[in-house]
Amino acid sequence: MTTRARVDKTFLAITIILAAAGFAIFSSASLALLAKESSNYSSVAFSQTVLGLLLGTVVLVIASRLDYKIWKKFAFYLLIIAIILNILVLIPSIGLEHAGARRWLSIGGFSLQPSEILKLAFIIYFAAWCSAVKDKVKTLRWGLVPFVIILGILGFLLLKQPDHDTLLVISVTGMAMFIAAGGRWRHMLLLAIIGLFAISFKIYTTPYALERVKTFLDPSADSLDTGWQTQQSLIAVGSGGLFGRGFGQSVQKFTYLPEPVGDSIFAVAAEEFGFVGSILLIAIFVLFGTRGLKIAASSPNTFARLTVVGIVIMIVSQAFVNIGAMLGVIPLSGITLPFVSQGGTSLFFTLLEAGIVLSISRA
Repeated sequence: MTTRARVDKTFLAITIILAAAGFAIFSSASLALLAKESSNYSSVAFSQTVLGLLLGTVVLVIASRLDYKIWKKFAFYLLIIAIILNILVLIPSIGLEHAGARRWLSIGGFSLQPSEILKLAFIIYFAAWCSAVKDKVKTLRWGLVPFVIILGILGFLLLKQPDHDTLLVISVTGMAMFIAAGGRWRHMLLLAIIGLFAISFKIYTTPYALERVKTFLDPSADSLDTGWQTQQSLIAVGSGGLFGRGFGQSVQKFTYLPEPVGDSIFAVAAEEFGFVGSILLIAIFVLFGTRGLKIAASSPNTFARLTVVGIVIMIVSQAFVNIGAMLGVIPLSGITLPFVSQGGTSLFFTLLEAGIVLSISRA
């Protein structure tokens, strides 16, 4: 346990505000589940409250007091465990399938999404790798090639599920960490170009992905089918006006918005709290990122710095992808909003990651 200094109070306050605001928004959005005949409200609420918020808060406190160096010691084993869990997801008799995707494991009657573990494991392992090779990260042999190999293994597992959104977030996070470690910009530019061609090919050869792009370019083309979620989310956002309808007063969350407690939850928040509330929520995520990067800048070593960079970039980029999709400025992704959307596993690991940043802020 580390007791050398107190945690960064500003980052802690921002995390508490995000968790509290997220739970309030989730509580309102989850009322839509009660309107459905086949409601699973009780299990969703239990998972979010007990497994996510309560246990997540406990693990945040524990992680914030642990010596962060312990994560480096077990980085390789954590990555192996995460990879094994994501392989188990692909086994039909073990993995749970929902809406054509196989991304969950059932444990004791509750679902676990191993990709959440994979995101954290990747950050810790890649930070440990870069801190070990030091300046050699600028070379192809010790920098770009290992990064591509790791990303390739994780990409294969995620595409099999399929979970393109998590792969996108991991890729963006990894590139940010690579640059922060001193990697060459031209290597990342080369990887970005190759990735762009790969994504374009994947979209062109995957019907539902191609349909998402077409819907993004013209949401009104099929507003009763593929364009439904985008149309309804924009209606919800527009209906909020300047100050919103008020807490719990969203109309779109009942029947109209698909997954009101999932990837559409920002639209519910925008309808209830309006433009002002939406800007405040976005501003809090920006503060989370900027304060996190300030902690990274004052971190005592490469591993600590890269771990913080990876965590805050991952959380903030995921938030902006979700919000951008709900506002129609990027194609619909299906990715959830950190701290806010349904998912006990997601909230648990998000709070754990915040705890790790707080632990590093002590150093």
